Amino acid sequence: MNNYYDYAASTPVSPRVLEAMRPWGTENFANASSAHQAGKLSSQAIQQARELIADKIGSLPSEIIFTSGASEANNLALKGVAFKHLNTKGHIITSAIEHKCILNTCAFLESIGFEVTYLPPDRRGCISPSSLAAEIRENTILISIHHVNNELGTIQPIKDFGAIAFEHNIPFHTDAAQSFCKCDINVDDMDIDMLSLSGHKIYGPKGIGALYVRNARNAELVPLIHGGGQEAGLRGGTSPTPLIVGLAAAVECYPTQASPIEKQFLDLMVQYDFIRNGSEAVVPTIWSVTFPSDEEVKRFTNDCPWFISQGSACNALSNVASHVLTAMGMSEQVARRTYRISLPPYKISDKLA
Repeated sequence: MNNYYDYAASTPVSPRVLEAMRPWGTENFANASSAHQAGKLSSQAIQQARELIADKIGSLPSEIIFTSGASEANNLALKGVAFKHLNTKGHIITSAIEHKCILNTCAFLESIGFEVTYLPPDRRGCISPSSLAAEIRENTILISIHHVNNELGTIQPIKDFGAIAFEHNIPFHTDAAQSFCKCDINVDDMDIDMLSLSGHKIYGPKGIGALYVRNARNAELVPLIHGGGQEAGLRGGTSPTPLIVGLAAAVECYPTQASPIEKQFLDLMVQYDFIRNGSEAVVPTIWSVTFPSDEEVKRFTNDCPWFISQGSACNALSNVASHVLTAMGMSEQVARRTYRISLPPYKISDKLA
């Protein structure tokens, strides 16, 4: 689709990924938990995928837990920690501009007695390390702050967040759905204890993601899905070999050169009056643009029959202004003149995170 500019919501599955997946659905389709040779082949393919993904973030293969996507991974991280503390409850720190799956999970945990602090962003969409440090309490059990904001493209200083969490011996989780493969990530250097990622943001299939869990085999996370002991006992269910192989293929084949579409996009946008939102540290593929008037919005939308959004895909069916933009101090009127344009992703060469 030449007029599709919503790659932050989802990417197509690349032909190389489809080809890598195909035999695991039609020929080598055995259950990876089976003891026979066909099952062992599936198990080996999954292990190879685990190794490739682990290498991408500097973890051990045993620390990669496959899930149905980043939303499940986020739920497992937050609820998995919280459910250890059901009797005593505790305090969780996140930000006001997280993906809705984080915010709704936190709202659920609040409804059963946990306390949650939502750190506000500045007007550029950045969360400051000092604001995090100021909110830590004796009963803080988890810190969860995303790496790249899905509406603004702003890169958060997660290495600083990780250092603060490490200093206070508090687990640190980050939602890396929008940064995985696009930003350099090393979980040890950044003191990350848990990290969520998704396949369909990087030319992989929908329905697959992963949660990195430090020392997963000894982790005390409470599983959300109990099953036959798959994924170090943290996520039961038959392993979806084709999807897992597809995720690994997407990582291995991820484009490392800038798409020529970016230059075409910039050449097209110079004719409009707009402000780009976000900070200096922003992924170049996500553009949050605010137009100064309804007339300029109309001119833009009439000229450009693009598939774009006014926020994240999870908000698309609601009739409310983006929670990210209003948290930054935008009025609802201005927020409604703001659009997210997200280009085909590619690797960021500069180490901004």
